[in-house]
Amino acid sequence: MSISLGRPENTQGRLQKEIRTYDFLDSIGVQYYRIDHEPTNKMEACAEIDKELGATICKNLFLCNRGKTSFYLLMMCAEKQFATRNISDQVGSSRLCFGTPEDLERLLDLTPGSVSVMGLMNDKENRVKLLIDEDILKGEYFGCHPCINTTSLRIKTEDLTKKIFPAMHHEPFPVHID
Repeated sequence: MSISLGRPENTQGRLQKEIRTYDFLDSIGVQYYRIDHEPTNKMEACAEIDKELGATICKNLFLCNRGKTSFYLLMMCAEKQFATRNISDQVGSSRLCFGTPEDLERLLDLTPGSVSVMGLMNDKENRVKLLIDEDILKGEYFGCHPCINTTSLRIKTEDLTKKIFPAMHHEPFPVHID
């Protein structure tokens, strides 16, 4: 694994949603480092990659309420455990559960294992509310997938809050997770 600055020189064989992520980041002037790797579907596999990247490991969960009328993307530190009641209470929603792969693809153009904050660029109708663990905002860098789990990015957290969120038109809702 080797770290590269910016988009790959050759995008042949890469999915359009990955290329769209690079286009988006480049268009808003965000510098990012990239590392290509084998598919990662578990946080344990991401730990080595994120250590190499030198970024806060983010676990990203796609959630909804029971009635499937409210959808959420939760960015949280990887070492923390998700507690439905804790998050539900903070957002004032009925008990949260995991969203379906179909809703994930329909709303964010993502598939399980590739859930990433970058998918919010595809949510033009702002159907998905962004919840972010306040501890992620304390790190200098965070790591995420560019909408596909064979590549990981390192981006400055300051760019996330000052450039990426405003360009996506998604205001983050900070949550506290023990």
